[in-house]
Amino acid sequence: MSIGKICVREVYLAEEEESTYVAAQRMREHSVGTLVILDKDKKPLGIITDRDLAMKVIAEGKDPAEVKVSQVMTINPRSLREDMPIEEGLRMMRGGQFRRLPVVDDKGALQGLVSMDDILELLAEELSQIAKIIESQAKRRDI
Repeated sequence: MSIGKICVREVYLAEEEESTYVAAQRMREHSVGTLVILDKDKKPLGIITDRDLAMKVIAEGKDPAEVKVSQVMTINPRSLREDMPIEEGLRMMRGGQFRRLPVVDDKGALQGLVSMDDILELLAEELSQIAKIIESQAKRRDI
């Protein structure tokens, strides 16, 4: 299965020059923890998370209305191609300790966002199905 099959397609965006206060308000409004910043070709230029806001703005005592997204975003984030196998995407996420990454098409344009939670949810579902098969086979042997 590919990353494109499990990624979230509705991705909320931020602008480089907007304040982190505005970005935080957007996160709250949409109940998300990540916003993506795009270049003119719709390629991910940056990514900002609720953790970035907490650690780089609030914890440092900065005024969110004065700090721009561009000052705290992760520049040129790694991205996953939507046709990439989930296992490969998981390896990239674990290797770089990323919890969320943009998903792009073959031209690098944003197509979605995938989180470690999305992958773990899929794996948990798969393991549950395997457990049901094993349980069913065990019951048949007992008959």
